[in-house]
Amino acid sequence: MRPLEGIKVLDFSQYLAGPSATLRLADLGASVIKIERPGKGDGCRNLRVPGCEIEGESPLFCAVNRNKDGITLDLKAPENKAVIKKLIEEADVAVFSFRPGTAEKLGLSYEQVKEINPGIIYGEVSGYGNKGPWSSRPGQDLLAQCISGLPYLNGDKEDAPAPLGLSLADMFAGQHLVQGILAALIYREKSKKGSYIQVNLLESILDIQFEVFTTFLNDGHAAPVRSAVNNANAYISAPYGIYETKDGYMALAMSSIVKLGELLGCDDLLRYEDEKEWSTKRDEIKQILKEHLLKDTAGHWLSILEEADIWCAKVLNWRELFETEGFRQMEMLQDIYRNGKKVFRTTRCPIRIDGEKYCSEKPVPFMGQDNEKYLKEVQ
Repeated sequence: MRPLEGIKVLDFSQYLAGPSATLRLADLGASVIKIERPGKGDGCRNLRVPGCEIEGESPLFCAVNRNKDGITLDLKAPENKAVIKKLIEEADVAVFSFRPGTAEKLGLSYEQVKEINPGIIYGEVSGYGNKGPWSSRPGQDLLAQCISGLPYLNGDKEDAPAPLGLSLADMFAGQHLVQGILAALIYREKSKKGSYIQVNLLESILDIQFEVFTTFLNDGHAAPVRSAVNNANAYISAPYGIYETKDGYMALAMSSIVKLGELLGCDDLLRYEDEKEWSTKRDEIKQILKEHLLKDTAGHWLSILEEADIWCAKVLNWRELFETEGFRQMEMLQDIYRNGKKVFRTTRCPIRIDGEKYCSEKPVPFMGQDNEKYLKEVQ
C-alpha cells in the first residue's frame, strides 16, 4: 500500500510547477484528477520538441502528467457549478495555478472553496505571489531565474549571465508545494482543519540559493566573484570545478592543493601550503591544474585520485551514464503502457519508503478521457 492511497486530488493547474506536484502525489498513491479546458486543455500539451511526440503529445506533458485521470470542464459555465461543487466536496486536495484574481472570478478562491469543503487542502502556485508590483507578471521559469540573480552564479568570471538548462524554478516550486500539502494533511489529522498552501516560482528559487545568500547577507553584501577558470561555485576555493583532460572532462570538488600536487605529479601546486591561498589565489591555482590535467586521460587521473579518496568524478553525458552499472542498479527508468502497449519511457518517483521503489505504468490522460467516469458520478 502506498502512503497516500485514499487521498483524492483535483489538479486545476497547468504547465509544469503544479502538475509536477500532483505527479509526485500520484506516485505516492493519491488519486489525481486533472481538470482541463474543453478543446484547449493544458497549454503544456503544445510545448513540443521538434521531431519528438508521444501519442501526438509533448514529451514534457507526458512526463509530468502520467499516472493521472483526466476530465474537461468549462469552469465558467453556470451549468457546471454543481459538478464542480460536488468534485470539491469529495476532494482532499485541490491544486491551482491561475493568474491573480482568476480564482475569485471562477468561484474557486480559497475562501470560496473552503465554504464548500472546510477540510480541503488548497494548494496554489504562482509566479511571484498574489500581492506586490510583480504579481501580474507571467510566471515563467527563465524569467524567475533571471529576476532571482541565479544566472550570475553560472559560467566563468567574464561570461555573460547564464541560466540553468532546466526549469529549476518550476520544479522546486512544485516540490515545495508537495511539502506544504503533506504537512497540511498531517495537520488535518490532528486538527480536522484544512489549509491554504501558497508557493511561487521566485520564492522557491530564492530559497534554493540560501547557502550563497547567507554569505552575501553576512559579508557586507559583497557580490559573488566567479572564478575566471573553470568556475563551479563562486564561493568555493580551488580546485572546485570541471577540467578538460586528453579524452574528456573530470570534476574536482574540495581537496588539499598540496595533496593534489603530490598525487598528480604537479610540483607547481606544492608551494601553496597556506590554505588561505586556495581561495585568494583560486584562479592561479586552477590555471595550473587546467594545464596539467590536459597531459593525460580522465581515466588515468581518476584511477590515482579515487584510490586516495579524493572527491572527483568523470563528467558523463547521458549515453555514458545509462551504460554504467551504477545507473542500472538504481533502476531509475520505467516504461509507461497503454492497453498493454509500451508508449514511452521516463523516470520513476525518486523516493523509496521501506526500501520500496514507486513505479507506475499509467500513461498521461487523453483530453477528457475520464469525463464519463467522473462527471456521471457527481451529477
